[in-house]
Amino acid sequence: MKMVLLGPNGQVGWELRRALAPLGEVIALPRALTDSNGLALCGDLAQPGRLAATVRALQPAVVVNAGAYTAVDQAESEPDLARRINAEAPGALAQVMAELGGWLVHYSSDYVFDGSGNLPRDEAAPTGPLSVYGRTKLEGEDLIRASGCRHLILRTSWVHAARGGNFARTMLRLAAERDRLNVIDDQIGAPTGADLLADITAHALRRAASDTRVSGSYHAAAAGEVSWCGYARHVIGWAQQHGVVLKAGPEAVHAIPTSAYPTPARRPLNSRLATAKLRDTFGLRLPAWQAGVDRMLREALNLP
Repeated sequence: MKMVLLGPNGQVGWELRRALAPLGEVIALPRALTDSNGLALCGDLAQPGRLAATVRALQPAVVVNAGAYTAVDQAESEPDLARRINAEAPGALAQVMAELGGWLVHYSSDYVFDGSGNLPRDEAAPTGPLSVYGRTKLEGEDLIRASGCRHLILRTSWVHAARGGNFARTMLRLAAERDRLNVIDDQIGAPTGADLLADITAHALRRAASDTRVSGSYHAAAAGEVSWCGYARHVIGWAQQHGVVLKAGPEAVHAIPTSAYPTPARRPLNSRLATAKLRDTFGLRLPAWQAGVDRMLREALNLP
């Protein structure tokens, strides 16, 4: 099975290189690449037309799109670029895969919802994005579905990885510099490892290879829930228990409301995602968010 992986150097893309390798040939396609024949290939989501032409020429059985415009606040001032990357490019990829009769795997976000209430949302729940980022992610989903291609749309939340910057690293840096931290406590979600998403993807694609009925949208997130404040306390407490010297301990992390930390883009307060459809369809058990965060911290801090 030939697979094209877009966004191969991002958090999820990097883990996908590992997880997809046993399934077949993986062509990791960054923004620009020259193949062995000197042919210029385009993996740039900001150029949907060229990207679609490249994928059409490669004729893969699967495209896994791990790229996206993820600068949530910056998207408010760059809506056209965000739309091109998050909506137009996935739509163009979907059209190509519909022509080829292949599969498109695409990652979406809890930001397609309005964040109201306090219950987990399933895949059929009404959407209502609050930001440019959320609206462009939702439009990308809609264009994929409208294309008629076989697809797996995986909505997720609060992605983390040992590679690159993330919330946990930021909290540890601040806890080493300051005696007190103020962290938002009224946004609730599930920190989800890039490695978990990659493994879910590989498992789902194995099933998809023999059962086209699984085509559709799924919520994919670690089990459990926590606020950003609770997340920060967990990270700092775990690090201290494993010998990391910090000025601020978990007790020095103070809860603040979202209203005390205004940002250009509105965030959903409720990012809980119901994952029963994914678990039931693919026979999966999703681990608690703490297990993934602890594993990520151990790797990020180079601990045995």
